[in-house]
Amino acid sequence: MKLLIIIVSFVLLISSCKKQDWLNIKSNKSDVVPSSLKDLQALLDNERIMNSNTPGIGFVGTDNYYVTYAKWQAALNEQERNAYIWAPEIYNGEFGYDWRYAYQKVEYSNIVLELIQQIPKDSSNSAVWNNVKGSALFFRASSFNDLVQIYAKPYSSSTADHDLGIPLRMTSDVNKKSVRATVKETYERILSDLLLAIDLLPLTPVYQTRPSKVAAWGLLAKVYLNMEDYEKAWQYANTALFSYNSLLDFNTLSVPGLFSMPSYSSGNKELIFYNNTLSFSISAFATMVDTTLYQSYDANDLRKNIFYVNRSGGIVFRGSYTGSSPYFSGIATDELYLMRAECFARKNDPTAAMKDLNTLLAKRWKTGTFIPLTAVNADDALKKILIERRKELPFSGNIRWEDLRRLNKDSRFSKTLIRVLNGITYTLPPGDIKYTYPIPPDEIALSGLEQNPR
Repeated sequence: MKLLIIIVSFVLLISSCKKQDWLNIKSNKSDVVPSSLKDLQALLDNERIMNSNTPGIGFVGTDNYYVTYAKWQAALNEQERNAYIWAPEIYNGEFGYDWRYAYQKVEYSNIVLELIQQIPKDSSNSAVWNNVKGSALFFRASSFNDLVQIYAKPYSSSTADHDLGIPLRMTSDVNKKSVRATVKETYERILSDLLLAIDLLPLTPVYQTRPSKVAAWGLLAKVYLNMEDYEKAWQYANTALFSYNSLLDFNTLSVPGLFSMPSYSSGNKELIFYNNTLSFSISAFATMVDTTLYQSYDANDLRKNIFYVNRSGGIVFRGSYTGSSPYFSGIATDELYLMRAECFARKNDPTAAMKDLNTLLAKRWKTGTFIPLTAVNADDALKKILIERRKELPFSGNIRWEDLRRLNKDSRFSKTLIRVLNGITYTLPPGDIKYTYPIPPDEIALSGLEQNPR
């Protein structure tokens, strides 16, 4: 019981501190550090830390929604108002919440990875030992991936070896100075952690808040997609779907309340790994869905009613896989089907690409109304898949932000984003440096990191 109290105290201590406070907790933690596999698993099972508050500021800058000037003014903090209009200055003295919470997960992961080396692995504990270490590697990789999509340039094989990435914190020692790795080094670490995790994790998890082999394969597919390595993205999406490919039939869903989708606690069988985003007020339930996006759904497409509702004079999103207001940012089979379909198209296999797309859409349309889509060639298939990708995953984590960063490099899909507030027009052209957010000034002051241009 004393040890349990120590664990709880440790968790509450870390989670209640501001970033610079908990990063400055000194290395002598012997009086509070967990010491058994059960204790380490308890740290990783802290959903409030490990499965919540993934970066959300990328989504704030996307085009799937808009807010009125009055709602923009009412946003709770400066950084979300500034991110919404792609302002040169984002934080105006505020802490960088996305940065803070992501590195908090990294810190927890590093603590577990260090402490587990002090626990011998034998035949009696190998399964638990492997799961704990594999989970910590997965959580660290996931957080690094979240960070690099916000605070570093989009991956380019021609520049990744000298573009600035993120600090790769590989130790819980807060006295070790942070330095920025290159983009190439950042992605190499993410991939390395995930590949190591795959060898250790179970095929499927006890709970959807825990990592698994399928989740790691899915995350590898996402990482390689953003690297534009479509062969490997296909490989890992295919491996994940071979092991788990359940889809919800939207014809079986009822929409009795405020939110329409079942969460992991309510039996959502599409969920592979559960995460939710940091909840910015500007992108919460009261935001209005982009009119063009909403009108792109057919009347027989059940997503139009399940994802959205007309409220307070506008269309709002209500279809998050969290079953509530924070947006889902984990891994689910619908995204895996779309990734594999896109990769098939890019591999010049439109038949397989459309088969995957139609498998998904058949579960989304009213029974008896769906006519399978066809494509005249791979390019036509790719265009149709990317349209449906936006319609299927409009408010899922930073997916739209990541897609804009990736697809803006292709003139076929590049897009200039436009906001109008109080008669003033703001734009974000394709490939603009504002697709990379500045590192929070408090972190610059603490670590002396080189700032991103804005």
